[in-house]
Amino acid sequence: MKKCMVIFSLLIIFCLCFQLTEAQCSMCTKTAQQLGEKPALGLNQGILYLMFSPFVIVGFIGFRWWKNNKQLEAAEQQNT
Repeated sequence: MKKCMVIFSLLIIFCLCFQLTEAQCSMCTKTAQQLGEKPALGLNQGILYLMFSPFVIVGFIGFRWWKNNKQLEAAEQQNT
């Protein structure tokens, strides 16, 4: 329970301390400036969405690998 509370507290602190970022290359920034405020915001959100997807995929693969290894270790301990 204490471990969950620490993780939850760190997550809350992280969420409160982040700064609004703009993940744009120089070409995207120039295009966004020419388009105006609202389309630039949509462009920035699209870039962040595309950047987030690989992290989710790698995280899911890592989680499955970890869970599979944990099950194999438990089965190995039962056999010995």
